[in-house]
Amino acid sequence: MLEGLLKEGEIVFSHYKHLKSLRRCFQRYRKRTAHKFGNPRILRITFHTLRHWKATMEYHKTKDILYVQRLLGHKSIKNTLLYTQLVNLEEDEYTCAVGKTPEQISELIENGFEYVCDQDDLKFFRKRK
Repeated sequence: MLEGLLKEGEIVFSHYKHLKSLRRCFQRYRKRTAHKFGNPRILRITFHTLRHWKATMEYHKTKDILYVQRLLGHKSIKNTLLYTQLVNLEEDEYTCAVGKTPEQISELIENGFEYVCDQDDLKFFRKRK
């Protein structure tokens, strides 16, 4: 549901000026959503839960703990590791691509693919899904 929100800036609930009204609004929407879906576990979701989810998804996508550390604004990597300990590293899925010409290879690298190997004048690349 959050992904469907309009992206008008950095702050999701930008029209709320005070933290207390923001908290009440979030709690109201959370309660309404939990009732609508008949799922009381939704009531346990907090802003901190969303922060953990974002950090975990970014780490799963990039496998770059330093990037996640900068994203979260942590000074110590130990704090960032708390956010990423639930990621299962065994389930890596990749998109594979093959490049033959310098133009194709350049385009693949610009699109975030990493070089794996070459065989029969073809260069093989992969990128995490």
